Amino acid sequence: MRSVKYFMAAGAASLMSTAALAADMPSIMPPPPAMYAPPPVDFGGWYLRGDIGFSNQRVNDVRLSDPTAYSGLTSFNETTDFDTAGTYQVGVGYRFNNWFRADITGQWRGNANFKGTDLFTFPWGGKTASGIDNYNASKSELLFLANAYADLGTWWCVTPFIGAGIGTARVSINNFTDTGANNANFTPLGVPVVSGPPVASFASAAAGSKWNFAWAIHAGLAYQVTPNLTLEMAYHYVNLGDGVTGVVSTFDGSSGGHVFNFHNITSNDVSLGLRWNFDQPAPMLPPPPLMRKG
Repeated sequence: MRSVKYFMAAGAASLMSTAALAADMPSIMPPPPAMYAPPPVDFGGWYLRGDIGFSNQRVNDVRLSDPTAYSGLTSFNETTDFDTAGTYQVGVGYRFNNWFRADITGQWRGNANFKGTDLFTFPWGGKTASGIDNYNASKSELLFLANAYADLGTWWCVTPFIGAGIGTARVSINNFTDTGANNANFTPLGVPVVSGPPVASFASAAAGSKWNFAWAIHAGLAYQVTPNLTLEMAYHYVNLGDGVTGVVSTFDGSSGGHVFNFHNITSNDVSLGLRWNFDQPAPMLPPPPLMRKG
């Protein structure tokens, strides 16, 4: 019986030493390969953009550069209006991370027809005479901006953003005409009265262009169609500065070499654009195979 006890004790000691030796030995199984790519770093890359849209423009006032032209008026009322025109833009930019990007854009702003009317009164011959001036012209711009944007997070592939830009604009005024009429006339004796049919006048101006400081504010929504392609719809408030015509000419040469100034041209634009990102996203490796222990 004692020999059986000795045998069992020796077997238990042998098993314990074998287990300890196995714990000290290096694993014969190689480490599992990295089956997943590391998390992508939060950075972007270069992109190209193209946009089309339309403008809704206004101007504060249109005035002849002759300071004496308005000095004798007792009242003056002006209305102006621009037709809608197309905008066409290309640019290149860089997305620094998921929150910030910047680009440089060049934009051609198509010809917008301009119409304006001045209604005024002035003293004449002891009475009050009245007149009207009707303006017609076309206007276009080249606009170059450096823009910065803040992307405000993404929900269901849609990213709202805001931004601002500064740059320069070349405002061009073409085909300017001024058709006027007033009811200040002279009698055959040379005594001024306010009577009779209106006296018409006509003036035109050569084309004129002017470079200005320009700035813009942007807001919109971006939708990621594919990892590299983003669709963008945006609103833009743009300040284009002033415009100027060429020298005004009249049939009697009375313009004196003056021009018409378009003061403070602004626009509310809507655009639809595409952004193409050059950088491919990091590929995701397939998940590891299922391991079953038998």
